[in-house]
Order: sequence, then C-alpha cells, then structure tokens
Amino acid sequence: MRMQRIASISLVDAGDGRRLERFGDLLLDRPAPAATAPRRAAAPWFAADLRFEPRRGWSGRAPLAPWAVEVEGLILELRPVPSGGVGLFPEQLANLEWLEARIAERRTADRFGPDRRPEVLNLFAHTGLLSLVAARAGAAVVHVDASRPAVAWARRNAELSALTEAPIRWLVADAGEFVAREGRRGRRYDGLVLDPPSFGRAGGRRWRLLDDLPALLDACAAVASDDAFVLLTAHTTGLDGEDLVDLVAAALGSATPAIAPLRLAAASGASLDLGWAVRIARLGDRTER
Repeated sequence: MRMQRIASISLVDAGDGRRLERFGDLLLDRPAPAATAPRRAAAPWFAADLRFEPRRGWSGRAPLAPWAVEVEGLILELRPVPSGGVGLFPEQLANLEWLEARIAERRTADRFGPDRRPEVLNLFAHTGLLSLVAARAGAAVVHVDASRPAVAWARRNAELSALTEAPIRWLVADAGEFVAREGRRGRRYDGLVLDPPSFGRAGGRRWRLLDDLPALLDACAAVASDDAFVLLTAHTTGLDGEDLVDLVAAALGSATPAIAPLRLAAASGASLDLGWAVRIARLGDRTER
C-alpha cells in the first residue's frame, strides 16, 4: 500500500453538490449534498484521480486499490468502497484531541491505575479511528459496529498501527441491543462515543437517526458512570444542532452539552458543514470544558 501523511489530507474545494478532497497523492471527487454554494475553483476538479457517482460507482485513472495514511501516529488503511466512502471521515479529526484529553483526566483519578483503565464504549465505531485513539491514550475500549466488514477493517487498522495487543474488545452487534444488554448486566462506562448514521440497515434491523436516537441515548444513560464523558457526532443533513443538544440533555440529565459544527475549510475559501459534535466532558458538570 502507498503511505501518505495526514498533512496531505485536505478539502480542496466544494460546491454544486460535490466535494473535492486530497487523501495523500489521490484527489477524490465525491457527492456532498451540503455543498449548495457554487464551486470556488474550477481547475483542480479536472485533476481528480477518482470520481464517485451513486449510480455509476467509482471511475478514474487511479486503481481502486487500498492505500494508507498516517493520522496522528496511527496508520489507517483507506480504500474506495461501493457507498462512496474511503474509511476515513476527515471531520472527525477535530475530536481526537478532545477525546485524548478526557481519557488523560481519568487516568490521573485515584480510582484508576495500572490495573484499572477508564472504560470507553464506542458505538457505530466504523473503521476504528476513535477506538484506536482511545486505546492508545490509556482506555480499555469496547468497539461495536453492526457491520462485520467494518469491524474487520478496524482490526486491520489496529494491526497497521501496532495496537493488536491493545485492550480493545471487537464486537459485531446492534448498538441498541448491546447497550440494553450491558444495562441489564449492570455495566458502567467511563466514556461513551457514538457516531450514528442518518440511516442504516444491518442484521435485519433498520436505523433512522431522528426516530431511534432518543431511545438509544436513554439506554446509554443507564450504562454511563456518574462522571462519564460523552462524544456524539451526527452527520444528518439539515439536522439542527440545538435539537441534538436537547436530545442529549434530556437523556443524560444533569450535564450541559457543548456543541461544535463538523466543518471542513478548503484552501479555495469554500467550507463544508458535515454535521455536529456534541460533547460532555463530565456528566454532572454544569460548565463544559
């Protein structure tokens, strides 16, 4: 696989319903429903190595083969998939430092030590970037995704990142069913990470974020420790961030969530809003850090 560094991942331009991104030495042209403004730069689009169209799939001069990038010291395998993804969501990179800081805070607490790591539950964990970041920061992670290929991909990323021995439990499971079981078992987690899709289908079950998220958050409240941190990201086009905050606050009670847009900025001057991140540094705190 070709190896490229994180510095070479960027949004080049966006507009007219498309996004142009550089992932290492490949320039990718993909749909972006949120890119409603006109494009800012014309010339770079003609240099795209691969282009994705929902009805036609991938096309272009570059081979449809895996390549790898280094993200904050982690090695991740990327590859074009039939849905138009590549296995990495650049907008998630803004959450890495925050996640590491929350785990570092807990590592210094009296109840933790060499034999007691903070326990983090990562739901809709996809190809594992946040699981790997959490494990490297010192957490014991339960990685849950309903897609068996996605979990296999995440384990591949752990292998590439020399984290095969890290305390990560890899599970192919429905998020809601798993959290309900954990609640019945009396399990409690020191951190909850959720990246639910707008829509999904796996194992005969369907997921729709606006319909199903409230019940999942209620279930998560039952497995969160009293001072757990929470990171929820949502990418649904048109979703109001304050509505998302209200859902989280209603389910988790005493905390005051902070919200930040998942926004990418391009050198061309274009920007692309890709959803929201809702963060709670510590349940029970009224002031978010």
